[in-house]
Amino acid sequence: MRYYVNASVFRSGCGTEEYPFKRIQEAANVALPGDEILVAPGIYREYVDPKHAGTEEARIVYRALPGTAVITGAEVVKGWTNVEGNTYLARIPNSLFGNYNPYTTRVEGDWYIAHYIAHTGEVYLNGKSMYEVTSLEDVRNPKVYKKSWDPEFSVYTWYTEQDEARDETLIYANFQGEDPNEETVEINVRRNCFYPSREGIGYITLSGFTVCKAATQWAPPTAYQEGMIGPHWSKGWIIEDCEVSDSKCSGISLGKYLQPENDNRWLFHKLKHGTQTERDCIIQAQREGWTKENIGSHIIRRCNIHDCGQTGIVGHLGGVFSIIEDNHIHHINNKQNLAGAEIGGIKMHAAIDVIYRRNHIHHCTRGLWLDWQAQGTRVTQNLFHDNTLPDDRNANPDCIDGLGEDIFIEVSHGPTLVDNNILLSDHALKLPTQGVALVHNLIAGSFTAVGLGVDNGSGKIPCPRYTPYHLPHRTEVAGFMTILHGDMRFYNNIFLQRPIRPGMMSIYESMKDSPWSDGNPYVGTFKYEGYPDWEQYVSMFEGYCGMGAAGDRDKYYYKLPVWAAGNVYFGGARPMSCEKDAVSKQEIVLKLTEEDDEVFLETNLGEALKAGNQAIVSTATLGEAFEPEEKFENPDGSPIVFDEDYFGAHREIRPLAGPFACVEDWMRVY
Repeated sequence: MRYYVNASVFRSGCGTEEYPFKRIQEAANVALPGDEILVAPGIYREYVDPKHAGTEEARIVYRALPGTAVITGAEVVKGWTNVEGNTYLARIPNSLFGNYNPYTTRVEGDWYIAHYIAHTGEVYLNGKSMYEVTSLEDVRNPKVYKKSWDPEFSVYTWYTEQDEARDETLIYANFQGEDPNEETVEINVRRNCFYPSREGIGYITLSGFTVCKAATQWAPPTAYQEGMIGPHWSKGWIIEDCEVSDSKCSGISLGKYLQPENDNRWLFHKLKHGTQTERDCIIQAQREGWTKENIGSHIIRRCNIHDCGQTGIVGHLGGVFSIIEDNHIHHINNKQNLAGAEIGGIKMHAAIDVIYRRNHIHHCTRGLWLDWQAQGTRVTQNLFHDNTLPDDRNANPDCIDGLGEDIFIEVSHGPTLVDNNILLSDHALKLPTQGVALVHNLIAGSFTAVGLGVDNGSGKIPCPRYTPYHLPHRTEVAGFMTILHGDMRFYNNIFLQRPIRPGMMSIYESMKDSPWSDGNPYVGTFKYEGYPDWEQYVSMFEGYCGMGAAGDRDKYYYKLPVWAAGNVYFGGARPMSCEKDAVSKQEIVLKLTEEDDEVFLETNLGEALKAGNQAIVSTATLGEAFEPEEKFENPDGSPIVFDEDYFGAHREIRPLAGPFACVEDWMRVY
């Protein structure tokens, strides 16, 4: 059955094409498996709470008709009164907010850096979010916020307090000379936009909507993880062709359900470290039905996700077996008014058998962060750039909370496969992890945190982080182990050292002794110098019975082997000394330009490349990740032959290094 919705009708009807509903929620209340909800262009200021699940054979589809159908968590505010100069005041009756007031609810949660005082509410001037400050004086006399990636706009400030006698929220704002009663000023009112209030509402399709401006809460892995959009612990959602923007914290959540006795427990109960409560969360979820049959297998495709405060896409446990493809994810956390360990264009824990392909991720504090349990994860045919710092103006140790990089893989045992990607940020990969294979990538940024960053950060007592690994292609936990480092594979990549920005050098100097990240600016596999190869590693155990003296058992905690072959190094990028067939070549020009939503690479790499000692790489070449004893293979267990390039073109038997099969492809549109 089809139901029709049109916000412009004078009075809501019965959902037919002639007499459509006025609100999407009216259709959501009655839609059953196999039904389609067709939504006309318009602005829908409502929270849509799907009441019924579809099935694998009969989905419930919410489809926006041609035009722009906007689901927004914001309301327009008029009636601003001038206080003095550029400062205005709006009084909002608290009855507007129901049982959730974003202007009394602070952003909080595990791994949130709480010296950034922020509420889940927001103020928007003509669609652009302004900057919250902590005093009325900072509204009257705002200062440029140097950490912002858009410091010029950071003087558009707002401050909130309560008038308890009148039961009102007061919002003071500095509009820098613009009249808020003549412009469009909105505030966050609703917590979510399209999100079931109950678990298990699966097999929903959301197609073609603009979804924006919700007062979402911080979403760490040890808490109930919400977004403006999300399946809320269910299976089989499709989110496609949507524009998703301006969530206070996260745009789309594929995250964890509420565990009432273990929700932000590190923050509120203190006695267990967050990594221990996270392990507790995982085991509890497994007891309570976290399986391949019940959870995950979602698709997010062709969405434009931008200008969210914490993440574009977030998830822990709930995103397993999903596909995230053909999305444009950009300008995430650029305000820098939220800080903590859960920020990125995409931040996912337990990305088990998740495929990230053909996404364009740029101008985010961090591009893609795969934290814990990146087992069976594949990152392929993506374009990453400008995911570090915007320019040397902000490259000041006093003005940053972290360097950022294209891909961060943290304390995972793998197998994690990164192939046929273009990685152009100052820092390509942060690698406090093991069990990773890099195949046929263009890597024009450095590796950081190699051999570092796997402890909990205690001062004197050893505190290794033990993380789980799983049965192959399942969620069931097979074991826990700390990270030994190594177990890395580098095949047929191009490494390119570009000139290092002066500002980045100053940051490197300030971070070079950090236990979390060395800030290394230099490109190449040389960071794995001294790691054993397979023969050296195995030889340590020859003739060993496993019951020797304590000192003999140290070998179980040595660094794991590293493999490398067929890589090409340009511009002074440095290989490991044991990489005998490494090819080093001349200086290279490489510049990325954008024009009319198209991206171009200007480079002479194509002229310099030719087939050398490279061979076709396959699952057989890569072997299996050490701890889970799982091969680098497809989610269905079938082997991979890397005979397709970034564009899907077929490779020859002796392929070129890097992401492109043909020399001519170096000048194509990406």
